[in-house]
Amino acid sequence: MTDWRAISVSPDQTIRETLEVIDAGGVQIAIVADEQDRLRGVATDGDIRRGILKDLDLEAPVASVMNEDPITARPQEDRQSLTDTMRARRIHQIPLVDGEGRVVDIEVLDDLLEPEARPNPVVLMAGGLGTRLRPLTEDCPKPLLEVGNKPILETILEGFIAHGFHRFYLSVNYKAGMIEDYFGDGSDWGVDISYVHEEKRLGTAGPLSLLPERPDETMIVMNGDLLTKLNFAHLLDFHREHDVAATMCVREHEMQVPYGVIETDDQYMEGIEEKPTERYFVNAGIYVVEPGTLEYVPENEFFDMPDLFERIIDEDDEATVFPVREYWQDVGRKEDFHRVNGEYEEVFEA
Repeated sequence: MTDWRAISVSPDQTIRETLEVIDAGGVQIAIVADEQDRLRGVATDGDIRRGILKDLDLEAPVASVMNEDPITARPQEDRQSLTDTMRARRIHQIPLVDGEGRVVDIEVLDDLLEPEARPNPVVLMAGGLGTRLRPLTEDCPKPLLEVGNKPILETILEGFIAHGFHRFYLSVNYKAGMIEDYFGDGSDWGVDISYVHEEKRLGTAGPLSLLPERPDETMIVMNGDLLTKLNFAHLLDFHREHDVAATMCVREHEMQVPYGVIETDDQYMEGIEEKPTERYFVNAGIYVVEPGTLEYVPENEFFDMPDLFERIIDEDDEATVFPVREYWQDVGRKEDFHRVNGEYEEVFEA
C-alpha cells in the first residue's frame, strides 16, 4: 500500500513542488491536506497536464488546479468494494478518509489488480530508412539498433506490455525481414504481433490503410524510434476521459531569442524584452485514434499523422493533446543515439 504522507502536499505548495511529489510517488496523484490531515483536495497527473496546457504558472499554488471534491472512501471498506468504486468511476486512486474528514490512507487500483489487459491495438511505425543514423543503419534497421542492452523496438514493446497491451502491428519496410525474424509472432513476449508491409514509403499514417481490418477498439500509434517512460494506460484513459476522435502527445519545447525583442505600437516603441524564451508544444510522435478516423486515411498513399489530425479537425471532429512530462527521446540522429545509450541504464533499469 502507498504511504499517503509520501504523496501529500499542503494547499499552498506550488504546482512545481506537487509535480515533484507526483513523480516521486509513482501513483500519478498528490493528496492535498492541511496541518490537521484534513483532506482539501487531490491533484492528479491529468490535472497538472491540463494546467500546463492552459499555460498556468508552475509557481502558482496547487490549490489552483486541484480537485476540491474528490471521490473518497471509508477506511473500513473492503477490497472488492474499493475496486468496484474505482472501476465504476474510472479513477485509479481513492483517498481513505475518516468521519472527521482526515486522511488515513490511500488505495491505488494498480495495487489491487494485476495490470488490466488492454484489448486496444498498438501500431508501431518501424519502416523508416534511418538515413541520419548511417552508417549504423546500413546493415541494421533503426528499430533494431541496440540502446542499452536491447533493440529500441524491444524496449518500446516492453513498455506497452507492462501496461497491459498485447495486440501489436508493426509497419515495416526497410530490412523488414530482420525485424520479423527478431520479433516473430510475439509469442516470446506473450503477445500477438502482426506485420503491415509498406511496399513504398507511406509516412506515419499511411500504413494504417493497410491494416487487415478496421480495429473495433481505440488504437495507439507510435513512431518506432522513440524511447519514453510514458504510462500508455494513463494516456488511453486521458483520451477516453475527453471523448474525442484523436489525441496527440506533445512535448514542451523552449527556444530563446538571442536578441532583445522590441515591443511596438505602430511606429512607437513601448519596451524591450531582453532575450525572451518562447515556449511551444511540439508533436511527440505518439497518438491515440478512434477506429472511425481511418476513413480519412487515403489508401496506400503517403500520409503523415499531422495530416490525419488536420483532416479530423477539418471534418469538425475533436482532437486533444496530452503533454508528455516523462522521459522522452527521439532516436533520429547519431548524437541522440549516443545520448540515450548513456541514459538508458538510469532511466529504464533503475
